Amino acid sequence: MRHKWSIARRLFVAHLLFVLALTATVGTATFVDARDHAYDEAGRRMAGIATSVADNPLVLQAAAAPDPSALLQPYALQVTRDARADFITIMAPDRTRWTHPNDEELGKPYIGSIESALKGQVFTEITAGTLGPSVRTIAPVTDRSGTVKALVAAGVTVRTVDVAVSGRLPALLTIGLALLASGSVASWLLGRYLRRVTRGWGPEQLAQLFAYYESVLHSVREGVILIDNKGRVVMYNDQAAELLGVPPRPVDGGAPGARSGEAPSLAELPLAPSLRTLFESGRAAQDEIHLTGPRVLVVNQGPAVGPSTPAVAPRSPGRQRAAVFGTVATIRDRTEIESLGSELETMRTLSDALRAQTHEHANRLHTIVSLMELGRGAEALDFATKDLELSQRLTDDLLGSIEEPVLGALVMGKAAQAHERGVELSLSTDGSTAVAGLAVQDLVAILGNLLDNAIDAAADAPPPRLVELSVAAQGGAVEISVEDSGPGIDPDAVEDVFRHGFSTKAAGPFGRGLGLALVRQAVQRLGGTMTITSPAGALFRVTLPTVPVASAGAPAAAGAAAGVETIGTAEEQP
Repeated sequence: MRHKWSIARRLFVAHLLFVLALTATVGTATFVDARDHAYDEAGRRMAGIATSVADNPLVLQAAAAPDPSALLQPYALQVTRDARADFITIMAPDRTRWTHPNDEELGKPYIGSIESALKGQVFTEITAGTLGPSVRTIAPVTDRSGTVKALVAAGVTVRTVDVAVSGRLPALLTIGLALLASGSVASWLLGRYLRRVTRGWGPEQLAQLFAYYESVLHSVREGVILIDNKGRVVMYNDQAAELLGVPPRPVDGGAPGARSGEAPSLAELPLAPSLRTLFESGRAAQDEIHLTGPRVLVVNQGPAVGPSTPAVAPRSPGRQRAAVFGTVATIRDRTEIESLGSELETMRTLSDALRAQTHEHANRLHTIVSLMELGRGAEALDFATKDLELSQRLTDDLLGSIEEPVLGALVMGKAAQAHERGVELSLSTDGSTAVAGLAVQDLVAILGNLLDNAIDAAADAPPPRLVELSVAAQGGAVEISVEDSGPGIDPDAVEDVFRHGFSTKAAGPFGRGLGLALVRQAVQRLGGTMTITSPAGALFRVTLPTVPVASAGAPAAAGAAAGVETIGTAEEQP
């Protein structure tokens, strides 16, 4: 039973037992207090009766008479009836009764204490007599000299007092039952609330669930972050801390450097602006791509929904509504996939270039074969020699201009691609084009995306369709410039060209607006700068240091060092 009962049932039973014990304790204490109060009240009343009788001159006169009982017995019985007392006993100082409710007790010794009364004091006691236990007050009867001539005892039996107290029991029972009923209702309501929020689970089940939750949270390869409705980060796992570039979460669950147990707000964490905006909005998101320093992240976000509760709207009495406690976001790292995608795009470009060259070479071979079939061997040889010399010279010039073979191959492929689309790609170099200290993958991403943007812009523009690539080395830096003859974009959109998701072109099968965002990310990683001007079409100028930058090891520092100046218009690729 201990493992099957839910928290709500356990709390209800415990609270009900507590209310029962409290009701019994309070009821008993109230009854005892009422009884003691009744005894005190009876004592004060008997003291008044005994003192009044003792002050009556008749008692003092009868005490000196030969037969005091004959004078005092009728008087005592009358006062007993009028004062609603159980007995009034007038006695001699030697305890001899002169009056008593029972005539057979006359002349017999009084049962009880009289020492204090013999000293001239009035006192009250609870003791047993001939009528049973009683509350009685003994008062002395003194003459003018202060000598005690007689004693007066007025009392009421305990049974009479208890009957008076019993008259108050219905009120006490009513109060006790009301307290028990209200406590039971409160326990039931609290148990119902706990049953709803805990879904009827017991503490052992909740502890096991929490252990599973912690294990899953820290074992998954995706980042998980939980945000409440007030914008506080309730929890995030180690993978999320690594992907977002925030300090790991302390054991107590609070913010790094914050008070123990306090959940950090989104403003306290060093998040990328786009991610902070997404988390603060609380909107649903599915496979959204966000750029954060050196990483490309895929984010999914949805509401954290609690158990359903009955709807309060009068128009939907049968519907259920669920409480929303915040949002849950999962984060995946897509940096390596994007890097592989860039390499794949480069290989695709080279493949397209080879295909174009294969097509051209096939035409030339057909021409040579036709000349030979016509018996013009000399002309066929001359045509083949000149074509070979021209192709080799173009290849030598291109490869000789760019010392990095990967970049040279990329430019050759882009040149063939541009030629197929009717765009002329020209290359100019100045100084050594060595790129020592720079990651080739980043250079491919930068140059490939810029050339793709420029070719797309020039291909959609009227003739002449030109793309000019310039690579210059000066002062320990490499400057890459790409200019096209395209129409440009709206000047109001210049500030948005580097924002992920922005594009002036129709969306392709894999989306748009990622190319220039990746270019900026790569430039920041390499510690370089980028400027955009618009002398005719769009001119992108990227300056990269050829020696390692001291702060380039830290992504945040590299991002702060990289600057982007936007002047004029520009186009961007997907």
